[in-house]
Amino acid sequence: MVDVADEATLREQLVEQYIHVERIGLNELASGNLSVRLGDNMLISPSGATADNINVDTLVECSLEGEWEGDRKPSSEWRMHAAIYQSNEKTQAVVHTHSDYCVAMASNLKPLPGFHYLVGSFGGTDVPCVPYSTFGTQSLGDDAAAALQDRSACLLGKHGMIAHGRNIKSTVDLAHRLEIMCRQYVLASQVGEPEPLTDEEWAEFFDRAQKVAYGKFI
Repeated sequence: MVDVADEATLREQLVEQYIHVERIGLNELASGNLSVRLGDNMLISPSGATADNINVDTLVECSLEGEWEGDRKPSSEWRMHAAIYQSNEKTQAVVHTHSDYCVAMASNLKPLPGFHYLVGSFGGTDVPCVPYSTFGTQSLGDDAAAALQDRSACLLGKHGMIAHGRNIKSTVDLAHRLEIMCRQYVLASQVGEPEPLTDEEWAEFFDRAQKVAYGKFI
C-alpha cells in the first residue's frame, strides 16, 4: 500500500519532469512517455499527453500487466515501461523520448560508441541500440529491458531512446545526457570517425568512477 502523501509527491514530480522534458526539447507534441514505480504498479503519462494538457489527475495508475481504470488510457508504451520494472527491482522511474540526435542514431540502428569517457556514465563502453519493433509491442519492451540489464539507457531502433533510474529527475537527466552525447558524436563524426577509448583507458575510467560513485546506479 502506497502512502497517499507519497503518491501525491510522485504525481507532482512526474508532471513537473514531463513538462521539463518538453521544455528542453527532448519530446515534442505527444511523443515519448514517462513513468514512476508506485508500489506494485506504476504511474504513467496518459496516451496523447503533452506539456499543455498533463496534470496530476490525468496520470494513469497501471499494473505491470496493463490493468487500469478511469477515463484516460495509459501510454501505448506501457508494456516497455512494465518490462523494465519487472526485470529490475531497483528501477523507480522510466523515461522514453524521441529526442533529435537519439532518433538520428537509432534510425541508423547504430549504438553510441565509446568515443568519449562520458559514454561510460551509462554503464558500459557504449550505449546499445536494440532492433526495430513496432511501437507498443511486447517485443520492443523485452528488447529494451534486456539491454537495460547492464545499462542505464539504450537506443531504440528507428524510434528513440529509453532510460531507467532511481527517481524521475535523475532519469530525465540521463535522457538529457544521452541526447547531448549523441549530438556530440554526430558533430565529431563530421570531422572524421572518432577513435574510441582503449580498453586500458576504460578500465581506468571505471576504476575512478567506482571510487567517486559516478555514473550508472543499477
